[in-house]
Amino acid sequence: MKKILSDIYRNFVLYFQIYMLLLLIPLTYNFIPVNEGTKTFYISSSNIDDVIHTLKTNGYEVTWLDKLMLKLRKTPDEGWYSVEPSEYGRILFFQHLYQQKTDEIMDIVVYAGETKEELIARLANDMKLDQDKLLQIYDTLAHFKEADILAQRYTLARKADENTTMQYIFYKSRQTLNTFVKEYFTTTPERLELKIIHIIASIIQKESNSIEEMPLISSVIYNRLEKGMRLQMDGTLNYGPYAHTVVTPERIKSDESEYNTYKHKGLPPHPLSTVTLDALQASMKPKKSDYIFFMLNENGTHNFTVTYDEHLDNIRAFRKYQKEREKEKETEFKASL
Repeated sequence: MKKILSDIYRNFVLYFQIYMLLLLIPLTYNFIPVNEGTKTFYISSSNIDDVIHTLKTNGYEVTWLDKLMLKLRKTPDEGWYSVEPSEYGRILFFQHLYQQKTDEIMDIVVYAGETKEELIARLANDMKLDQDKLLQIYDTLAHFKEADILAQRYTLARKADENTTMQYIFYKSRQTLNTFVKEYFTTTPERLELKIIHIIASIIQKESNSIEEMPLISSVIYNRLEKGMRLQMDGTLNYGPYAHTVVTPERIKSDESEYNTYKHKGLPPHPLSTVTLDALQASMKPKKSDYIFFMLNENGTHNFTVTYDEHLDNIRAFRKYQKEREKEKETEFKASL
C-alpha cells in the first residue's frame, strides 16, 4: 500500500513539475520585453513572411514563438500601423498587432513637373518632418537625379518618421512602375534604358499635360532623334532651379548646359522632374507620325506639322493672336479707369 501511495505521489510531483514548467514557459516568454523599434510603419501585405520582414526592418526582433503568436489570432492586413510595445506583454503585442492599424492618415499628392527639392520641401512642411533628412533618404533610394517618384496620390500615416515616409513613397511608386514595366517590356530593362524612358517622359510632361497630345509629342521627339536633329524644345531648359521659369531667347543663347537642346544634340543628361504614368506610357508608345514640329495655338493646345514652312505659319498665327490679346487687355484696362 505504501509503495502504491509512494508511486502516486511521485507521479503527482512529476506531473505537477511538468505542468508548472509548461505554465512558466509562456509566462517567461511574455515578460521578455519587446524591443523598441519604429512605432509607425507600413505592412505591405498580410503574408506572414512580409509581416515579419516589415517588423524586422523596423527594428523588432521576431522569434519563432512570436511568429506563432502572430498566427494564433489574425495576421495583420496591408496598411499603416502605430504601436506602443511597452503597453503590452510580448504575447499580446504579437497576438493583437492586427488591431493596431492606425486611422490617423493623410493624403499627399506628388505633382507632375515638381523637382525633388520642391517635393521634399512640401512634404516636410505638410508632415512636420526634417527636410534635410528627407532629402538625404531620397538620394539614398533614388536611381536618377529626378523623376524617381511618380506623380500620383500617396496615403501616409501622420506619425510616420522621415525614413518610413520616404520608404513608403518609393515603395508605392515602384509598385506602379513595376506594373508599367511588365506591361511594356518583355524582359527586365537595364537601368539606363529606364532612365532614357524617364528623360523622354519628363520632356513630354514639360511640353504638355494633355493626355491626348502626349503620344504626339513623343513621336516628334523620336522622329527628331532618328533624323539626328536637335530637339530644340523649351521644356528641356526647365531643369533644376529653372523648373518653372519662362524660357526666353536670351536664356536659350546663354545656357551652355547639356539641357539646352537648342545647342546640343540628343537627350538631356537626366530627367527634368516628376512624371505621370501617362507621360511614361507615351514615352514608350509614341503615336506613329511624320511630325517634326509642334507649336502652341490660341486654344492652349498644339498644332503638329511635318514641314518647316507649316511650322512658320503656326508661329506667325500664334504671334498674331498674342498681339491681338495684348491689345484687348490694354483696351479693357483703359476702359476700367
